[in-house]
Amino acid sequence: MEDTEKAELLNAFFALIFTAKAGPQESQTLEVGEKVWRKEDFPLVKEDQVRDHLGKLDTHKCMGLDGMHSQVLKELADVIAKPLSIIFERSWRIGEVPKDWRKANVTPVFKKGKKEDPGNYRSASLTSIPGKVMEQLILEVISKHVEEKKVIRSGQHGFTKGKPIS
Repeated sequence: MEDTEKAELLNAFFALIFTAKAGPQESQTLEVGEKVWRKEDFPLVKEDQVRDHLGKLDTHKCMGLDGMHSQVLKELADVIAKPLSIIFERSWRIGEVPKDWRKANVTPVFKKGKKEDPGNYRSASLTSIPGKVMEQLILEVISKHVEEKKVIRSGQHGFTKGKPIS
């Protein structure tokens, strides 16, 4: 099988998985009066949190589409933590992230079995490292909020970190 044929086959397979239908990545508009966070509960993205996350970056991972390598971000954590925390905070408050952080290069990675079978590939998505750091920060904030405010009932505890799945 020629390389072009392989590429077309994988493209068709991934097109079945990734459709243009509404998904979790699309923004949702809240009805007037509907509040997700009370003003006093609204989280702040602090500079030290950003610095901590940057300091824990794996320098052996690939760089994203923005060409920014994790080694650079890790080494410059003290310098860029403040501006990134400002960007993260603003993004969190307005509910929008920079366009470059939403771009990804999706590539097939062979798992095992016959290479001709597109089902034997998984997709790997290379995205912006600052975008990934922001995702981690948001996950922490939401998880903390859910736990502290007891948003999820005990019968749903399988969704909570550190709790056994029944």
